[in-house]
Amino acid sequence: MDLGTALRWTAERYPARRAVGGANPLSYAEWDDHTSRLASALGEQGVGVGDRVVLVLAGGLPLASLHLAAQMLGATSVPLSFRFGVPELAYCVADAAPALVIYDAENEELVTKALAEAPGVRGVSAGAIGHQAARAEPAPAVPVADTATSVMLYTSGTTGKPKGVPRSHSAEHYAALAHLIQSGQSCFDTTLGVMPLFHTMGMRTLLSTILTAGTWVPQVRFDAGEALELIVREEITTLYLVPTIYWALLRTGRLAEATSVRKIAYAGAAMTTALAERLAGTLRPRSFVNHFGSTEIYTFSIGPDAAAKPGSAGRAGVFSRVRLVRPEPGASPDELVGPGEQGQVAVSMASPEAFAGYWNRPDADAKTIREGWYFPGDLAVADEDGDLWVSGRVDDMINSGGENIYPDEVEDALVRCPAVREVVVAGTPDDRWGQAVTAFFVPERGTDPARAADEVWRFAREGSGLPSLKRPKRVIAVPEIPKSAVGKILRRELGAGHYEVLADVGENA
Repeated sequence: MDLGTALRWTAERYPARRAVGGANPLSYAEWDDHTSRLASALGEQGVGVGDRVVLVLAGGLPLASLHLAAQMLGATSVPLSFRFGVPELAYCVADAAPALVIYDAENEELVTKALAEAPGVRGVSAGAIGHQAARAEPAPAVPVADTATSVMLYTSGTTGKPKGVPRSHSAEHYAALAHLIQSGQSCFDTTLGVMPLFHTMGMRTLLSTILTAGTWVPQVRFDAGEALELIVREEITTLYLVPTIYWALLRTGRLAEATSVRKIAYAGAAMTTALAERLAGTLRPRSFVNHFGSTEIYTFSIGPDAAAKPGSAGRAGVFSRVRLVRPEPGASPDELVGPGEQGQVAVSMASPEAFAGYWNRPDADAKTIREGWYFPGDLAVADEDGDLWVSGRVDDMINSGGENIYPDEVEDALVRCPAVREVVVAGTPDDRWGQAVTAFFVPERGTDPARAADEVWRFAREGSGLPSLKRPKRVIAVPEIPKSAVGKILRRELGAGHYEVLADVGENA
């Protein structure tokens, strides 16, 4: 099913149900009419079936409506991060070769500069499209093949240029269905829409809510206090967020007020046992799910009970097939590791949630797709129950003194130190060890950085339970942890020395 039809069918079933919450609520009938008129406006701007439309908006209802309008028209939506710098944005615009770039007032300067480096690409403001839509008739239904491209998302590009990931209507529809089944989301749930729509988590939240006639409550930018107010006022029942956002909500000290929340899920990064325990104790959710996947293939595996088995990525999703193969580069998907051995994750491209390959990047296809299997670069171990435990990424592994160390275990121990607000472990160059296990942490508010660093250093040695091999050789207090636009930790930035030192304790400090 194409996604424009999915919205229309939901509007036919439940025209009066609240589709959008927040400051500008809409019923499904109203949202369907609005997006249909936007589709007409896009058509008047010269956008046709199969054309790409780049969207550079802060988020919220305007961006969601334009994305859905492109679906109705049979065009491909290309939402790009407003946090891109001019060179990155210009690269993605030129790479996507869109028929049109739409931007909001907040991003007009950024887009204008980027378009100057992408000659021949036309831009128009979202305001102009909105005025045009107000005068337009609803767009007629356009037949769209399931195999047609619905959306092209660009990966974050932490290792080189961002890569375009085209996803078909069918893949998006199956991914939304998988999310519903695997997260326990049901009809008429109310969901916080704070994950950006240029990221697969934001797309999944939006589309799965539409399929089940739920209410999507947008928040343009995450603010913990505002998010908590929305959760309480809108009686939000389901949350699907990255761990850093859950930490921020906990630190408001008011998360226990979110009594309407019944189902929570997370993705995008590992969650420490300490965070999982605090969330389970504070919210007492009926469902607590760890989703492990990517933009390319939405679901790898699902940990269905993060409270009972914190940190476990569980088993292959409902539409997925996963293997652990030898961790060497270029290993065949048939070279399986033995029970309890660490291997690199391989996911079958036969999944209906899978993409078909990168946009204009045969080099990236050759690196990550082999013999019908996708290799995302993650490492994992299967326990005696057959559940996966992701031990890090191939690129994040720290080789210290000839031993391989993965940051997650060290972080899980150090985050329990009272002086720590956030902590990330990375390898830094060291003459003696090759790479030194280094803990970068943000001190708790009101804590002196030097005193906090001393406390973390002592905790690592006396209270963490870490073996000597895994204890950090350095502890560095920093003002913030570098993150991507969706809250993913950019560990490589720290390993490369891109940070400000507030305090430094350790063997080489």
